[in-house]
Amino acid sequence: MKKGQVLEGRILRVEFPNKGIIATEEGPEAVVKNGIPGQRVSFRVKKLRRGTCEGQLLEVLEKSPLELKEAACPHYGVCGGCNYQSLSYENQLKLKEGQLRRLLMPVVDTEGRRFDELFCGIRPSPRTFAYRNKMEFSFGDTEKDGPLALGMHRRGSFYDIVNVESCQIVDEDFRRILICVRDLFAEKKLSYYHKLRHEGYLRHLLVRKAAKTGELLIALVTSTQTDGFGEEQALEEMKQRILGLSLDGRIVGILHVRNDSVADVVKNEGTSILYGQDYFYEELLGLKFKITPFSFFQTNSLGAEVLYETAREFIFGESKEKKAGTVYDLYSGTGTIAQMLSPAADRVIGVEIVEEAVEAARENAALNGLSNCEFIAGDVLKVMDGLTEKPDLIVLDPPRDGIHPKALEKIAKRIGAGRMVYISCKPTSLVRDLEILQGYGYRVERICGVDMFPGTCHVETIVLIQKKTS
Repeated sequence: MKKGQVLEGRILRVEFPNKGIIATEEGPEAVVKNGIPGQRVSFRVKKLRRGTCEGQLLEVLEKSPLELKEAACPHYGVCGGCNYQSLSYENQLKLKEGQLRRLLMPVVDTEGRRFDELFCGIRPSPRTFAYRNKMEFSFGDTEKDGPLALGMHRRGSFYDIVNVESCQIVDEDFRRILICVRDLFAEKKLSYYHKLRHEGYLRHLLVRKAAKTGELLIALVTSTQTDGFGEEQALEEMKQRILGLSLDGRIVGILHVRNDSVADVVKNEGTSILYGQDYFYEELLGLKFKITPFSFFQTNSLGAEVLYETAREFIFGESKEKKAGTVYDLYSGTGTIAQMLSPAADRVIGVEIVEEAVEAARENAALNGLSNCEFIAGDVLKVMDGLTEKPDLIVLDPPRDGIHPKALEKIAKRIGAGRMVYISCKPTSLVRDLEILQGYGYRVERICGVDMFPGTCHVETIVLIQKKTS
C-alpha cells in the first residue's frame, strides 16, 4: 500500500461521526469519509502512519444492500449537508445506535450490570424531513466563474457551493425564500464574497423559523464592499420580493447584517432592520422563548422537546413531586434547560460565557414568569470559584469539544453533586469526560441517544451519573 495508490474494498462499518472502515487485501484497514456499511468503493490512499490508512472516497462501485433505490433529496451525495439520506430512517437509527454502543461499552464501568440495563437505545426525531428551524445558506458558484449559487458547500469542498432549492431537511418556506433571494441577486449580477481573495459582497442568507409559532426571521449577511452599486435600493427590492412571497409562516423580521471577518462564518459586525423586528418567538414544552438572529437554540424544535423530556425523565422518573432542590445548569446557553427544570426545582443557577445568551436567558425566564432562575455570565471554570451553595443536581451541556479537564475536576471534586445529567452533541467528547468522571467516584446510571439530526451523522446523547456512596 502506497500513498496515492487507488484501491477497492467493502465498507465493513461506519464509526462516529462518518468514518467508513474498509477491509483491504493490501494491508491495514482503511478509513474513508461519507460511506455506508456494505458499499463497495474505490478510494485513493492519502495518509499512511502507524499501521493505519486514511483514504479519499472516489466512487461507489456497488451500493449497500441497506440503501434505498433513490434518496429523498435530489442534492444528496453532492451537497455536504447530509450523510445518511440513502438509508431508511429505521436503518439510520440502527447505525447511530451501533456507533454509540461501540463508543460507550468499552468505557462505561457497569459494575456487574449488563450494559443494556443502562442503555435505552436511541429515540427518534418526531420529523425526519423539514425538521430544521435554522439554516445558514452560503453564496458562491458551483464552478469557477459560473452563475451565482446560494446553498450548501459541495461535499468535500471548501469553495464550491451547491444550489439546494429542493433541500429536504427544511420546509417549503426556506426553499421559496432561498430561490427568491438567489434569483434577485443573480439578475443584479452582484458579486459573492471570495474566500480566498476576501473580495465581494454577498456572504450568507440566514433563515430561522419557529416550528410552533410559524414566525420567520430572515437575515442577509454581506461584506461592506459595495463597489459603488445601489446597496440601499437592492436591499429594498429584496425586502419587497420576500414580503410578496406566498409563505406558510409569518415573516416578523428581515435584517441586513454586515460581516467583514475573513473567517467563513456568520458573524455580526452591525445589523440593520429592513422590516419588522430582530427576534422571533418559539415554544417548547409549554414555555415561550424569544430568539435573536445569533442566539443558540436547538435546530430541531420538536426533537428538542424529546431531548428535554428525556432529561426530565432521567432526573425525576415517574414522580411529579418537586425534588430537584438546587440545580446548577453549566454551559446554560439561552437557559432552555434551566427553565424546563425550574418548575420542579427550588433554585436553578445557569452559567454561560456568552453574554448575549445570558441576557436572552434572563429575558425568557421573566417572559415565562420563572422567578427561581439566576443566570451568570462567565467562564464555568472561573465562575465556580464564587458559587458557595452546594447543588443537588448539576446539568452539563457543553460545546462539542466537551469540558475542559480543569473545569471537570472542579465540578466533580470541589462542587460535587449527588447526581449529574450530561447532555452531549459529540459522543467522542462524552466518552473522554465519562472516563474522568468515573475516576472521580461517579457511576453511570442511564444512557440514551436522541436523534436530533435525521439524514446526518450527528446524534445527541444524555447520561445520568450518580455519585457512589462511600
